[in-house]
Amino acid sequence: MLVLGIESSCDETAASVVEDGRRVRSSVVSSQHEIHEEYGGVVPELASRAHAERITGVVQRAVSDAGCGLSDLDAIAVGHRPGLIGALLVGVSAAKALSWSLGVPLVGVDHVRAHLWAGLLETDLHLDDVYPALGLVVSGGHTAMFACASPAELSKLGGTIDDAVGEAYDKAAAILGLGHPGGPLVDALASSADADERAVDFPVSRMGKTSLDFSFSGLKTSLLYQVRGVPGPGGKFPHDKGELTEQRRRDLCASFQRAASRAIVLKLERALEAMGTKPMALLVGGGVSANSRIRRELTDLAERQGLGLVLPAMQYCVDNAAMIAGLGHHCLMQGEADDLTLRASPSMA
Repeated sequence: MLVLGIESSCDETAASVVEDGRRVRSSVVSSQHEIHEEYGGVVPELASRAHAERITGVVQRAVSDAGCGLSDLDAIAVGHRPGLIGALLVGVSAAKALSWSLGVPLVGVDHVRAHLWAGLLETDLHLDDVYPALGLVVSGGHTAMFACASPAELSKLGGTIDDAVGEAYDKAAAILGLGHPGGPLVDALASSADADERAVDFPVSRMGKTSLDFSFSGLKTSLLYQVRGVPGPGGKFPHDKGELTEQRRRDLCASFQRAASRAIVLKLERALEAMGTKPMALLVGGGVSANSRIRRELTDLAERQGLGLVLPAMQYCVDNAAMIAGLGHHCLMQGEADDLTLRASPSMA
């Protein structure tokens, strides 16, 4: 079964053809980093316009790269929540048009849940060897843990009460005078051979002894004070990021990354205790799952706990349409489908 997936929830316009939920025949991602870089973050209106300009070409290329035609497609899957509403509407509208014109089923897919399918792409893992699982999504817009009975049956255990971890990375990069997106830049400096991860003992938020929620705002603010000093009268900072040496930047990145990864591992350990029944695997997705330190920490955690670890290949960590098509196929096999009344939504169900 060939499913065309469409993704437009934020600042990537993506389309992918996936066979039988796992085999990726094509995956095309058109990033908008060059549009949003000067603003230091995603501008929703600009993102929506770029999606509208690019969606047709991206879909055409995905179908062509898959070595098939539109008439060969068996279904259309689209990320319809959560995300920027204007951006989502572009993808949902395109998916509806294709479904109607081709006379094939349409299925709406939750973007966050799809991130947890990404690690299954291009694998032959049997679902019985993965589920039940403890799911972790770490991205620019989401940081949350889920008890996963199956790919489509998720119960949220905890999430961030302020910044998502990817957003904290982007803001850290801005504080340090780096570019956008910030995650890969912070990771690169933190991974330098001479970077001292213990140069600063940044705080790790625990949110109470049993809380499964995350908070990264304190970490971000602590970094700000390390870079610019504690603000004085009138909210003026005594220092400027331009005064930082390159060595100090590397040390701050490494220390920041250590604290962020510790916070994630701490909550995962608590979640494993709270779940009662030991899961089969730790299932991870989202752009921040590409971070080198976090991948190492998760590998160590899974080994200590005797869990399987399902991490996406690097190209499927970021927003992509292959994960949408893959989970869409699973939903269709479970008898789930939508019609042309499918709506875009900025929030999870």
